[in-house]
Amino acid sequence: MNKRLSRTKRNYIIMGLCAVLLIMAVGYAAFQSQLKITGTSNIASNFLVRITGIESNVQSGSASNAIEPSYTDTTATFKTSLVSPGDSMKYDITVANEGNIDAVLNSIKVSNSNNEAITFETSGIEEGDELKASETDILTVIVTYNPSITSQPENTTSTITVTLDYGQSGGSGNVPSGNDQTIGGQDVEIVSSGDGLYEDSYENGRLIYRGQNPNNYIEFNDELWRIIAKETDGTYKIIRNDVLANRQFDEANHRSTANNTYCTNPANGCGVYAAVSGEFSSPSGSQKGTVTEDSSIKIYLNEDYYVNNINGEAKEKMTPHAFNIGAVDRLDQSGEENDSIEKNIEGEKMYTWAGNVGLANVSDILRASTNSLCTSASTSFSDSGACNSNYLLDRGTASSLSYWTINAFSRESGGGSDTVWVGSVNSSSAIVGRSLADYSLYALRPVVFLKADTTLSGEGTQSNPYTIV
Repeated sequence: MNKRLSRTKRNYIIMGLCAVLLIMAVGYAAFQSQLKITGTSNIASNFLVRITGIESNVQSGSASNAIEPSYTDTTATFKTSLVSPGDSMKYDITVANEGNIDAVLNSIKVSNSNNEAITFETSGIEEGDELKASETDILTVIVTYNPSITSQPENTTSTITVTLDYGQSGGSGNVPSGNDQTIGGQDVEIVSSGDGLYEDSYENGRLIYRGQNPNNYIEFNDELWRIIAKETDGTYKIIRNDVLANRQFDEANHRSTANNTYCTNPANGCGVYAAVSGEFSSPSGSQKGTVTEDSSIKIYLNEDYYVNNINGEAKEKMTPHAFNIGAVDRLDQSGEENDSIEKNIEGEKMYTWAGNVGLANVSDILRASTNSLCTSASTSFSDSGACNSNYLLDRGTASSLSYWTINAFSRESGGGSDTVWVGSVNSSSAIVGRSLADYSLYALRPVVFLKADTTLSGEGTQSNPYTIV
């Protein structure tokens, strides 16, 4: 059954605290959290609640940042080292209303796996609080190694989720009638089966295209591209329909271990797209270290390609944007049945890079499939047909298609710092797989973002693609 896009003005802020490891005598507790904001508006008025900062301060003991806290419009990420009972760290996360519509916190929900070895407090934002246009608020999170713990706890992990539900202040949150714009001013139906435009199951307020050949073609830079998603901030994520020539993700010995301790096998290249502040870690923590230099593919795409191969008119339609460049784990120890697209997205969002030209995320490829078996990167890695029915794994008339993603490959069992996730399809398989970063057997498929005020004409078909007006 088809349905129209729900036009509710709402922002969801989700903070997940996961995988807290406590070793009292000889180690430390690694604490990680993500704050996520999703949501969008489909009217001319601007309803924009986003993250604009994160600061940390040691409250007591030997607590410290395992990585420097970082944030984007949609995520705030931090990891804390807790050495001894009583250690405590405070994080102040700034949430700003940069739109022109007042927001209100409709509800705050907390779910906690209740590990007695770890206590947490949240303060500063309460249910019913208004966040007026152009104002900010602070969500404070305090993490403490329970000082009453006197022996090694049996339970060494904890998961806590804080959900803040923002809506339009002073009303029901419904968008005024008379505006059915969804994709560039076009009234596009939301479908629940087959090829077409879907509400993203993993990020509220995001729209994605799915299926073997949805009508998401767009003419950009005098070429055919495809619309991957309408993001929660209203921008459009698009990918070149045809690949560029094969190129290494990272040239051999481009990044030395002296400056990039994550990159343990520089002769094979390094799998991280761009430099990050602090420490880069795989989701499982099996591989970690510094990445202070950009990959050779990132340098090429944002210097040579952007400067010389995207025309001036196309550049006017683009906007710099955050790309999620975190690693995606293959669960080679706990088993693929324990993996999920949600976990893959969390890994991607652990680190971000902001710029002009990137590559597709692993989760972009997974979410584009309408095959119910396509449930995770680990599943696609081991099942050659699980993620077919997928325009991002469509080889067309070519004998095969292989291209780089923007996400580092990692394993629970460790290693893999020189490896990158790839999209790969031939006559018998359609998967997300892996490749050493210095291999030149994989193509470039650029991804850029179009401005939120982009207006389109056309039907989105290959013969009558959307055009920017």
